[in-house]
Amino acid sequence: MNVVFVEPNFPRNQREFPRALKAVGATVFAVGETPWEWLDEELQGWIDHYYQVGSVTDVDQLSAGVSHFQSLAWVDALEATIESHTLPAAVVRERHGIPGTSVHTTYLCRDKPAMKDALRKAGVPTAASTGASSADEVRTFAAENGYPIIIKPRDGAGAAGTHKVSNDTELAAVLDSLGDMPSVAVEEFIEGHEGFYDTVSVGGEIKLDFACHYYPGVLEAMRTRWISPQYISTNRVDEGGLYADLRDLGERVNAALGIETSATHMEYFVSPKGLRFSEIGARPPGVGCWDLYAAGNDIDIFRAWADAIVHGRVWHVPSRQYASGIIALRPDRDGVITHIDGLDEVRSKYGSLLIDEHLPIGQGTQPIEAGYMANAWMRLRHRDFDTLRGVLDDIGRIVQVRAQ
Repeated sequence: MNVVFVEPNFPRNQREFPRALKAVGATVFAVGETPWEWLDEELQGWIDHYYQVGSVTDVDQLSAGVSHFQSLAWVDALEATIESHTLPAAVVRERHGIPGTSVHTTYLCRDKPAMKDALRKAGVPTAASTGASSADEVRTFAAENGYPIIIKPRDGAGAAGTHKVSNDTELAAVLDSLGDMPSVAVEEFIEGHEGFYDTVSVGGEIKLDFACHYYPGVLEAMRTRWISPQYISTNRVDEGGLYADLRDLGERVNAALGIETSATHMEYFVSPKGLRFSEIGARPPGVGCWDLYAAGNDIDIFRAWADAIVHGRVWHVPSRQYASGIIALRPDRDGVITHIDGLDEVRSKYGSLLIDEHLPIGQGTQPIEAGYMANAWMRLRHRDFDTLRGVLDDIGRIVQVRAQ
């Protein structure tokens, strides 16, 4: 099978996808922005044919790469795993007659108001929402639905560009900051616990699934420096209760949006009104989350994804042996990270649980809204979810990242 993969070099874990495709027997064609000679030998060894473009999100440039590959061989699949790459890939896929996730499905997974409209029509419980292209439309939504509300990009990922608005004064400030009003998604703010549910589906059926929990929710985590936020992948997903409801919700969402063979990343809330859908992407989760699934379940999840694409089957079975999680360790100020306190104590207490860590002493800090892996972090696993959560809380209290 000949598979075109979009952007194998950045971010770092993108290389795992061509590795896995090659491992399951595919011929790997890759389109990327990095010159071939800059790729390391290991990555080059997993790629059979390469085409460099200035931007993989430019449909015409991506299309030119695919045309080149089609002049060499039949192309069976075109895959993209980064949120901003999915829609250009879908457009090029349809332009060139390549099977895979449709433009319509990809659009619904990118445009939040359209996504929620489609899901409400299918009876999926979700927040009230709309698309707004003017300040008056945002004010009307607030008047009809009450505060708090959320304003965010229609096609954003994570908490990037997202604002929580609790009153008229805050709304005026956000609208002023937006300047020439772009089209935005406006949503009812849902109180409650926040998490995500990730799948690999084949032919519309979920073949692998995993559930995670945020502590605290994403908006608070990405706005508050002193918090050391974490998310934890549970090993209790087969125990029913909330997870049975999540599985049902995931199947309904996939069916409503027309997802066939793809990885997905769905966010949810457990509110006083019950389980509520938040949003979904037709792609794997970011910030190294698949690494946690692999470490917690004794599987090569990238190879399982590749099996789904190449063979239309998934043979891997998650062990559910471990809960696995990451804790982001924020610098106390912007600048250069000079030292990190508490590491010896943490390693003495929890070294046996450590999966890996990133401790960039001597490097410049990144803004906290850049995410869980922007600065220092640690990833750990334990057989008991509650114990792991306590361990991560303890690390957050002990470890202090100092900058100047």
